[in-house]
Amino acid sequence: MSSNITWHQLSVNKEERRRRNGHGSAVLWFTGLSGSGKSTVANAVQRRLLDREVQAYVLDGDNIRHGLNQGLGFSPEDRRENIRRIGEVAKLFVDSGQFALTAFISPYREDRERVRALLDPDEFIEIFIDCPLDTCEQRDPKGLYAKVRRGEITGFTGVDAPYEAPLAPALTIQTDRCEVEEAAERVIRYLCEQELIR
Repeated sequence: MSSNITWHQLSVNKEERRRRNGHGSAVLWFTGLSGSGKSTVANAVQRRLLDREVQAYVLDGDNIRHGLNQGLGFSPEDRRENIRRIGEVAKLFVDSGQFALTAFISPYREDRERVRALLDPDEFIEIFIDCPLDTCEQRDPKGLYAKVRRGEITGFTGVDAPYEAPLAPALTIQTDRCEVEEAAERVIRYLCEQELIR
């Protein structure tokens, strides 16, 4: 990092933005295996928030790798940098008074905890999208598991690379046991209970 930079205080703060929006702001960090339903649930939650006139934006793993993180691969080091950058972007959304819904495998607990540490304690909501590997593999929406089984991809999370499930997530949603709308409603109820939205 350059030594010739200075942090500038902004003229409008997070609390003012929250009051203007009429709701809180936080990161909803969806984590789970590829094919578990992270993006699907995150997008369903975003739709419900929009219907309530709540400002929210989905940061999706693949979409971010098309732009901001296009130079990163899938080594452990690149995965860490991917999550670090996303954490910083998500923090900006929270500061702007919005909800950031992040849909990333984010396989390492340490990386998720590093993002948590960027935020105030009530601003990081970890949501474990829990789905058995065999169900994820049956879904295989991107055809990645098939490529893994053919030996075309190595270092794939949940198969030949580790996934460290959250130890104490705010919510655990088992997407092999519920429909998308039910999963989204559970998240909305949680946000209401935490008085982040009405």
